[in-house]
Amino acid sequence: MNAIVTVVGNDKVGIIAKVSAFLAERDINIEDISQTVLSGNFVMMMMVNLSSCSKALEEIKKELVSLGDTLNVSISLMHEKVFSAMHRI
Repeated sequence: MNAIVTVVGNDKVGIIAKVSAFLAERDINIEDISQTVLSGNFVMMMMVNLSSCSKALEEIKKELVSLGDTLNVSISLMHEKVFSAMHRI
């Protein structure tokens, strides 16, 4: 199962490292990643594969929100199909 992780907030050292470590600890593979910094604002999107993760999607979502709070950024996770449907023209 694929999902989209988005991270948005003020840029600072360690955001990518901490989010990547979080995912690796839960056997979530990063399939694709894009990140940029716009006027000091950090923006990252990742396509992740959760097929090896033993936790439920909702539990991962809650843990990512908590991680975002500690990093002072907004982190969200949504199923790839939901993301695609939302962005279909």
